[in-house]
Amino acid sequence: MVYIPNTDADRRKMLDRIGVTSFDELLTPIPENLRLKETISLPEPLSELELLRQIEHLSRKNRSDLVIFAGGGVYDHFIPAVVSQIIGRPEFATAYTPYQAEVAQGTLQVIYEYQTHICRLTGMDVANASMYDGASAAAEAARLSMAKTGRNKIVISETVSPLYREVTATYLSGQETELMVIPRRGGKTDFDRVVDAVDDSVSCIILAQPNFFGLLEDIDLAAELIHRVGGHLVLAVDPIAAAVLRTPADYGADIVVGEGQPLGLPLNFGGPLLGIFAVKKELIRLLPGRLAGRTVDLEGNTGFVLTLQTREQHIRRDRATSNICTSQALCATAATVYLSLMGRQGLKKVALLSMDKTYRSVRKICKIDGFEPYFKGDFVREVAVKTPVSAKALIEKMVAEKAILPGVNLGRFYADMDDGLLVAATEKRTEDEIDAMIKALQEYTSDAVLSKV
Repeated sequence: MVYIPNTDADRRKMLDRIGVTSFDELLTPIPENLRLKETISLPEPLSELELLRQIEHLSRKNRSDLVIFAGGGVYDHFIPAVVSQIIGRPEFATAYTPYQAEVAQGTLQVIYEYQTHICRLTGMDVANASMYDGASAAAEAARLSMAKTGRNKIVISETVSPLYREVTATYLSGQETELMVIPRRGGKTDFDRVVDAVDDSVSCIILAQPNFFGLLEDIDLAAELIHRVGGHLVLAVDPIAAAVLRTPADYGADIVVGEGQPLGLPLNFGGPLLGIFAVKKELIRLLPGRLAGRTVDLEGNTGFVLTLQTREQHIRRDRATSNICTSQALCATAATVYLSLMGRQGLKKVALLSMDKTYRSVRKICKIDGFEPYFKGDFVREVAVKTPVSAKALIEKMVAEKAILPGVNLGRFYADMDDGLLVAATEKRTEDEIDAMIKALQEYTSDAVLSKV
């Protein structure tokens, strides 16, 4: 069966009505080199029973029993059971787009509270009702800065998450923009290059604190440089690490972005995720996505509404600040519940425990022959380690045979780092799990196994 039951006669009437002779004429604006010339080779259709069997077969390839020491933006944190209980309630699980305030007060209140939590965590004035993920939030930050400054040059550090850089480049492709990547030096941003790059043609500089390698950057210097020329500092943050660091506002950030997955969202084999986005008050009119506000009705009762974007992005489309059209409401709800449960001290304890577990893990790793820290510098909750064998092969072997994911293969993102392993341990990791990882690393990098890896 087909999903759109239009007959040939139906299609003929539609084409006649719009004044074209064939469907191919509708494709004329698309360049020839972008059109699909060959029929897609699809497998034979399956019955419902056969399809379910196929899906079950594929799902068994997933590993749900891994002991995870990987991070790079997505982390294996403990999630209190009450988070899933609350977000599983029908009024939260099904309330996707709260256009009508009168029937979505609960969802709007949760979104408002989420924004409040993010503002308290970052020190910024305003936070939106979330983005798709940290990477798209970074790209939207670049677009916001260009719109505000009227400049089309973006400076981004190589120590910012490679995924953030890739998505930002994709967003800006096809536009008259310049994306300048500042190379790393010793695991940190080469600020000598930053000094040369930042001038009055730059709209913003995008940095991460901590950076992708887990190291702390000199954000104060970056803020001074970019503000001197009237540009913006975009700071990508880890919300767990933010609990023990200076707030982005203290660093002088104008726009804050980040991946909110550590705030009560499971790994889910890679998604859905949650993009954090917060700004100073003077940038509120250019804020992408949705913004929930608190007000009072005619009788003085507190109420919640979508504000600013309800007028511009839903009606006056020519003034829309972004094509982002989802509030990621369920993910933001999970983060709200998690942050409310943990509180300021609880979040700080998660961060400190993660730091401690990572430090102990890396200290033991670096006692194994051939392993050493990849860079020098202060880290927060993950560390790049140099391996004596291919990090990719080491990961594949440990996952397959020991059900241990020892870290992120840095060679996947940096061509000169095939021997790089990014290690992160959360509060969930036990001493027994750490010791099991150490034992496996010793086994797979011994002389007897070295040639096979």
